[in-house]
Amino acid sequence: MLASAACAALIALACPAHAAGTPELSSPTTFGQADPDVASFYASRSGPIWLTTGADSPAARELIGVLKRAALDGLPEGPVLAAQAEQMLARAESGDADALAAADQALSAAWVKYVHAIQTPPSGMTYADKWVTPRRDSAATILTRTAAASSLAAYVRTVSQVNPIYAELRDAAWASAQANGGQLDPRVLASLDRVRDVPPEGRYVMVDAAGARLYMIENGQIADSMKVIVGKADPSTQTPMLASTIYYATLNPYWHVSSELVRSTIARNVLGQGLGYLRSHGYDVLAPDGSGEILDPASVNWRAVASGSETVRVRQRPGPLNSMGKIKIGFPNPADIYLHDTPNKSLFAQDDRNLSHGCIRLQDAERLGRWLLERDPQADSGDPEQQVLLPAPVPIYVTYLTAHVDGGQLSFVDDIYGRDAQRQQVAALR
Repeated sequence: MLASAACAALIALACPAHAAGTPELSSPTTFGQADPDVASFYASRSGPIWLTTGADSPAARELIGVLKRAALDGLPEGPVLAAQAEQMLARAESGDADALAAADQALSAAWVKYVHAIQTPPSGMTYADKWVTPRRDSAATILTRTAAASSLAAYVRTVSQVNPIYAELRDAAWASAQANGGQLDPRVLASLDRVRDVPPEGRYVMVDAAGARLYMIENGQIADSMKVIVGKADPSTQTPMLASTIYYATLNPYWHVSSELVRSTIARNVLGQGLGYLRSHGYDVLAPDGSGEILDPASVNWRAVASGSETVRVRQRPGPLNSMGKIKIGFPNPADIYLHDTPNKSLFAQDDRNLSHGCIRLQDAERLGRWLLERDPQADSGDPEQQVLLPAPVPIYVTYLTAHVDGGQLSFVDDIYGRDAQRQQVAALR
């Protein structure tokens, strides 16, 4: 019934056990009426969308091809829908007008399911800004856009590409599945799910925490990329999956030391090396109430700070030792994660770059700053915290991809945060 053994294997992998077998084909009428919103759309128009030139339609063939691999796109029943559509088109080829109309509506119902699948947000992603909150189009909106396309086959191809990174990974996964009897590493499905919500076009930043790499994407192409350092494997320091928007860059930033590092590192170093440690590293000690009042370090009970019974705030002034380097790039998010420069460039030579407390250190912050600001990211003076607005807001997607494409072939990195393993455990319980 299905197009190939690879499709059958993909269904078995992607569907729950009770749905893995080959289901009965629906009758044309039942299949065509599966979505009442689609039926309502057809009731408001006259004529087909897909089969305007008859049952042998390039657009219908394109859609069926998309559905055959749609288990990779988050639509496990895609190959079954493709087989059902082919059966209905065979009936329509006889010239039966009712069969042709039913087949056209069935194709539209399958297309709506497909588009909804690729618009489904990945599990575990936090959308921290309204600019990047994913949309889920209605059936009427999907079909109105589809019907208006000047070339329907080309439109289906464009929509199904999803985004450049996704398309490359899925194509390599599909080729691997066909070559290996449908066998597919679950990490591929997990990575496809996570990168599916990245836009197909526009200008945005994508950070892959699993691969410890940042991508600058423009006009559907990877314009540039660089290594990054991301959070350690400990759950308290992992770099989270989130989407937000970059509105400005901060030049000559302060480093506001976290309360945990003030207790565990700053206070202990003061106790061991004296107050000169603070001066030599450019640290200011601030009142704990957030007023910004600068305290005399000699007035602080550093033993109490080290034990956690008292608190102070500490910031590091701009300079060559500043942990933020010359540029900090923030964006709204509940975890207070941001991108930043770093004076310690040697760490980027390591393969294992899970070294931070969650924030993302940049191999070449100046290069990213130039791309974002569309000018050299040079401060006007030595004043700290100079905020420079971007010419236009730029979305950022922080994701987690253990499957990649290298030379057209699938490759994998370690599941450092255990998110793939957790996903498989959840799937096994369903």
